[in-house]
Amino acid sequence: MMAHRSEKQKMLAGDLYIASDPELQQDMAQCAEWLVRYNNRKGSLTEQLGDIGENVCIRPLFHCDYGYNIFLGDNIFLNFNCIILDVMPVRIGSGTQIGPGVQILTADHPRDPELRQKMLEFGQSITIGKNVWIGGGAIILPGVMIEDNAIIGAGSVVTHNVPSGVTVAGNPARPLRRIAT
Repeated sequence: MMAHRSEKQKMLAGDLYIASDPELQQDMAQCAEWLVRYNNRKGSLTEQLGDIGENVCIRPLFHCDYGYNIFLGDNIFLNFNCIILDVMPVRIGSGTQIGPGVQILTADHPRDPELRQKMLEFGQSITIGKNVWIGGGAIILPGVMIEDNAIIGAGSVVTHNVPSGVTVAGNPARPLRRIAT
């Protein structure tokens, strides 16, 4: 017999969950309060994020769902208006630079309309390696892994993993070239 799991436990496991669950709504409300403080420069990144390295700069306005699923290495820069939907872990490696208006989206929805009608969601984690450069307006979709030293062109929609040292661009993002690493 399977033990009862909360909607939050289901979300964190990457299983279908109901986002309107009171516990998750409370977590989102707490995060929203923190974002107001942070975006008005009255709060600290360490208050809400899962882990944060040294010398991290996130320019306002910054938006996320929960914060506690975001893990940042050292020397990371996120430019203005970044969005991270962090229903699952988002790990960003040291030295990564992210342009303005980038969206990192772990949240997803079932393809089955009956499941969507029940307001079920799920997520897939995203990992961004070290020394990655993501151009402005790029969108990183659920489950993607971007390996070290990759470059994501501005406005790209990244639907698949990006190998180390590869430059991708377009919608969907496709390899343009590999740099020597």
